[in-house]
Amino acid sequence: MADKMNYEEKNRQELLDELKKLNKAQIRIKRRTTFLLSVIAMLVLVTSTLAWFTLNSFASVNNIEMQITTGVDLRVDVDNHGTDISQYKKVVTNDMINQYLRSASNTSIADQKLDPVTTSNGISFTFEKGSAATANNNTYLEYKLWFIASREMWVHLSSDVAAALDNATTSVTTTETGAKADVIRAIRLSFEDSGSAAIFEPNAGSPVNGQTTFDLPTPMSYTNSTRLFHLNKLEPKQITIRLWAEGNDPECDNDVQDANLTVALLFNGTDENNNTF
Repeated sequence: MADKMNYEEKNRQELLDELKKLNKAQIRIKRRTTFLLSVIAMLVLVTSTLAWFTLNSFASVNNIEMQITTGVDLRVDVDNHGTDISQYKKVVTNDMINQYLRSASNTSIADQKLDPVTTSNGISFTFEKGSAATANNNTYLEYKLWFIASREMWVHLSSDVAAALDNATTSVTTTETGAKADVIRAIRLSFEDSGSAAIFEPNAGSPVNGQTTFDLPTPMSYTNSTRLFHLNKLEPKQITIRLWAEGNDPECDNDVQDANLTVALLFNGTDENNNTF
């Protein structure tokens, strides 16, 4: 009887020892899993921050060319000429934008380099660490244009081709090749009217930083989502245009630094049913 009791006690002890080993193994597995999850989380964090330039800030996006063109019954200028539509232009060039920049902030497009910034609304901008960014200070390009129309209209950014205006259209291009050519995917433009801005994302990818963006269909289809602002007949309106390299865009990395950029914008007008004139 005593031998039987000793045998059963021995079995119970061995079973307890096995359970303890199993528990220790489970704890080690949990620890390893927690460690792996931590590593994965760190990798995700690193991946998300790699989009921001890490090299010399003086080697960012530069050599920017811009041209603004307007369609039928629509004119534009850097100056407000009141209701005299004949004083406004069909085309705004780099030189005209530079005229505005020199007057407003004693700078020019050539002086600017687009260091990465980010925004959720296309109006206020911050750097990677959250500090505020100031326009036209090697950060983002900002200038104001006056639009006027000979009839009431909704103004849209357009991918149509204006044959009568040297085949003008909306495009964001570069002569760079290889990885540097990805600069055209890191660029955004916003158009602010009365405290609200529409954000144009050429070659649109997944939205970042809560942005609501639009891209242009080809062929062009005019809808409410491509509307930028409304004009009453012969009432000039000032619109603020901003151009920036979006730091949270996956393509905004060291590869695109020192890239050149050409931006052409074509604005067209439609009636309330989005029919062109």
